[in-house]
Amino acid sequence: MTLAEFIIANLEPILAEWETFARSLSAGTKMSTLALRNDAGAILLATARDMQVVQSVAQQASKSNGLGGAGGEESDRLDDASLLHGVGRVGSGFDILEVVAEYRALRASVLRLWRESLPQPHLTDIDDITRFNESMDQSLANAVGGYTKRVDQSRRMFLAILGHDLRNPLNSIRMAAHVVSRTHGDPDSAAAMSMIERNTQAITRLISDLSDFASTGLGNGMPLTRGPVDLEALCREVFDGVRSAHPGRTLHFHPKGELTGDWDAARLRQVVSNLLGNAIQHGSAQGPIELSVASEGSTVVLRVHNEGAPIPPDMLTTIFDPLVRHVTFDSAMQRVPGSIGLGLYIVREIVVAHKGTVEIASTAQEGTTFTVRLPTDAEAAR
Repeated sequence: MTLAEFIIANLEPILAEWETFARSLSAGTKMSTLALRNDAGAILLATARDMQVVQSVAQQASKSNGLGGAGGEESDRLDDASLLHGVGRVGSGFDILEVVAEYRALRASVLRLWRESLPQPHLTDIDDITRFNESMDQSLANAVGGYTKRVDQSRRMFLAILGHDLRNPLNSIRMAAHVVSRTHGDPDSAAAMSMIERNTQAITRLISDLSDFASTGLGNGMPLTRGPVDLEALCREVFDGVRSAHPGRTLHFHPKGELTGDWDAARLRQVVSNLLGNAIQHGSAQGPIELSVASEGSTVVLRVHNEGAPIPPDMLTTIFDPLVRHVTFDSAMQRVPGSIGLGLYIVREIVVAHKGTVEIASTAQEGTTFTVRLPTDAEAAR
């Protein structure tokens, strides 16, 4: 009996061993038989039937790498069942290591029970084992993919809901503080109200960053509301605000050329503000910060440059990743309250949504420069 035939004929005892192992895991102790077996029966049947389909060497290699490969109905069924299994295990409280352990136990159980059923080994057994392992690898890859995607979606949805639900009470606090500040003129009340205002602004920035992070991770790009924008005026406004907030720092602004385009003004204000804030935090306190924006044909190029210690080369590949920070002692002292390491990620998402590019260069000799290129024409950007 081939391994595929054995799986089909002995589905119940194989599933019983799967259930026993799953019940031994922490998440499975109180689950029903139906929940523990989940999509295991569909996975096993699709695996067995997929093994009976003639495949080329290239298709088998593709399957062993978790890339499918057969392109047939049974291979598709295996992918679907595996994906559902991974998603279902998230809802049942299994962690990713337990999902992998389930597959390891299933693989061992099938091969052991099959070997015990055979009177003696046969040369074709090797081919059966190879095909079985390839299908199991394919199934595991899809289950893990479904699991991790579901976890990521859940986390981002939580952040989106959290940000939304925090805004109303925060706005109420700010309004109440404003009323109190107008009705109590003593110095102690004024100082307290100023502290409330600063901290609510910091929380508002944090919520906005979380909301942007969540929205870009739910299968959507950064939402834009396009319109005519004078980028020189926008940059000047942000630049003046940053310079006022940091009177001890040296900042220069260099506009050049025609700087109007069809963009989202509020989003580009975030880009300029985040890049200048990053330069303030990580740049040398003694060195100048340069903001330049220039027209180059149908593209506008915006650069923010600061001096100081360069970003380590191994950090450059992750500098725009969410929740990843490059922190030195000096930059930690300059950290803006309410920042959780999403600033550069948001910059990239906004620029990409505008069909632009953002790059970074950082050396000890030249300092650090972020370069943003934006097409000026909305139609050309689509």
